[in-house]
Amino acid sequence: MSNSLWVELSIDTPAEFVEPLTQVFTEHGEGGVAIELPAGHNPDEGESAPVPERVTVTTYIPHDNRLEGRYARIDTAVRLVAHVGDVSDLRVRVVEEEEWQESWKEHFHALRVGTRTMVVPTWRSYEPLDDDIVISLDPGMAFGTGHHPTTRMCLELVEQHVQPNDRVLDLGCGSGILSIAAAKLGASKVLGLEIDPIAATVAVQNVKENGVQDVVSTEEATLPHPCVVENGYDLLVANVSAKVITELADHIVRAVKSGGTLIFSGILDKQQTEVVERMVALGVQFDEGLTDADWVALVGRVG
Repeated sequence: MSNSLWVELSIDTPAEFVEPLTQVFTEHGEGGVAIELPAGHNPDEGESAPVPERVTVTTYIPHDNRLEGRYARIDTAVRLVAHVGDVSDLRVRVVEEEEWQESWKEHFHALRVGTRTMVVPTWRSYEPLDDDIVISLDPGMAFGTGHHPTTRMCLELVEQHVQPNDRVLDLGCGSGILSIAAAKLGASKVLGLEIDPIAATVAVQNVKENGVQDVVSTEEATLPHPCVVENGYDLLVANVSAKVITELADHIVRAVKSGGTLIFSGILDKQQTEVVERMVALGVQFDEGLTDADWVALVGRVG
């Protein structure tokens, strides 16, 4: 089967079931999740989207030897949601890669996160306000557009906590969005580590697109890493998973100086206790966090 084919899966759902369906699509899909909301409002003027009765949620999965297993898991999860909500049948359509890219781009708009950060797709124009930090982004097939709650919360916390001349480590950097944000907020050195080769390539391209390659370097790697010395960083951000954070906890804490900042996300609320207990055992103190639906982001200080 050709790798240039994708399978588009879409479903119509009441607004309250968008979050669980997005989680299903994010976990088992690969080509991003698009949520089609009503138009006719202007976010730059502070207007909010009207709350729709029905929303279309779409994802894409590669037409390869893992297709049947992925589709089966998504279909099963959707049927479970259908028991409690009036969701439509799952619509299935095979598309060429070029059509997938255009469909994905159509749903990706400029997004304001926090007070100053604007994530702007490379194919859209945006006139920045005086104080804006603009991240020009083409996510390709990498996770990290700013639209998912975990990335959005991390961006908000990076905006709050990066100080001028900070040394920043971005573990699981995905599209490079958090590394680029840190550089544009004044960090002097940023290292992004990403184990997925496609995402690592996308990150390199986005770093160049934003002109921060003198500050940001990205590698297809994880911790431990020869370039990551003990107490070498002022801030570490890890938007990965609770499993990865707990497994790499020793390496994570050792990389950050005493009094330095840790920002964690990719954590479901039911996993929060596990992450906090593991880190507290290593001397980390938690003093704040954010929540969005079932996801949490945590901020800790290294003792």
